[in-house]
Amino acid sequence: MVKTTHNQTKKVKTRMAIYDTGLMIGHFEPLHLGQMRSILYAAGQAKRLHIVIMAHPSPHPDFAITLQDKARWLQMACADMPFIHIHTTHEIELPLHEHFADVSIDVTVSNAKLQRLMAALELPTKTVLFVADNHPLTQNSVQEQLLLQVVTTPLQPEFDSYAIACDPVAHWSAIHPQARGNYTKTVAIVGGESSGKTTLVHKLANHYGASFALEMGRLYVGTDLGGKEVGLQYSDYGPISLNHAQAIRDAAAVATAPVTIVDTDFVTTQAFCEEYEGRPHPFVAACIDEFRLDHTIMLDNNTPWVDDGMRSLGTPEARGRFEQRLIDIFARHHIEPYLIDEPDYDARYQQALLFIDQHIYHHH
Repeated sequence: MVKTTHNQTKKVKTRMAIYDTGLMIGHFEPLHLGQMRSILYAAGQAKRLHIVIMAHPSPHPDFAITLQDKARWLQMACADMPFIHIHTTHEIELPLHEHFADVSIDVTVSNAKLQRLMAALELPTKTVLFVADNHPLTQNSVQEQLLLQVVTTPLQPEFDSYAIACDPVAHWSAIHPQARGNYTKTVAIVGGESSGKTTLVHKLANHYGASFALEMGRLYVGTDLGGKEVGLQYSDYGPISLNHAQAIRDAAAVATAPVTIVDTDFVTTQAFCEEYEGRPHPFVAACIDEFRLDHTIMLDNNTPWVDDGMRSLGTPEARGRFEQRLIDIFARHHIEPYLIDEPDYDARYQQALLFIDQHIYHHH
């Protein structure tokens, strides 16, 4: 098989050409704007574009990314372009290269991989393979023997796929919005009543330009209980947790920074349930384990208690009991919160910044 009817071996320029079927193959981890621009270029050259996503050979240890995650990113990004078709495979592997200069291509192996893809996707024999303009597959000696015709996409010099994959946090602005939800880390701010959680949430969100999820228990009291907790009962803790899970999901989905701040967590909801109802709620317990947050900052209950009309645990005995209840539930679910016991509000803020800078932004 040859790439053109005249066995043409030099690099093919395709600005005016239109092909029936195109193929792109990549790791897309993370999907970034440079890759998306290459996809759009290829989609402008082919009537149908098939994108095959593979597992990354050296996945980043801080992020658990699945093939399905990557398929979802591309499927969502290309949802209004029905001529783009997304596929995944565990069977084909491609190495990761920081630079292409010294890369050699085993044409026999490459052709075997392409042959399997063509058969699996039932692609026509005249399918073209889109690669970056500097890819080793564009070498004349390789193109002479390759199963598919190679068509190049323009380089995106401002986007370094290797650097972005190695440090997604440092290249946050390059990550495609559909992928950012998998690259932001959730940080819950928890503590007893009047411990300064909500104020700290807003301070941190403003400092990092971060998305945040509000405390759902307080909102639920306003929307479903008429603004007072007198009607709160055991059956309400499930909907509160469900609303909180959705709020966290929504905040992460539109993440504006590598950190997403969460006001309270499911452990806190469980603590209130045990405090007021005398028993844990199984659905809340499931939420603690299923919707695991990345980091938890726990504020000591040693700040002045302020009665805002919805708080009832203001005595030193009640505050201490609730704090111990939180600690017990964390231990029950094998969660180790980071404790901030500074009584000064600004000192708490500074300590929270230091924790996030170290654990998420890796500033030491």
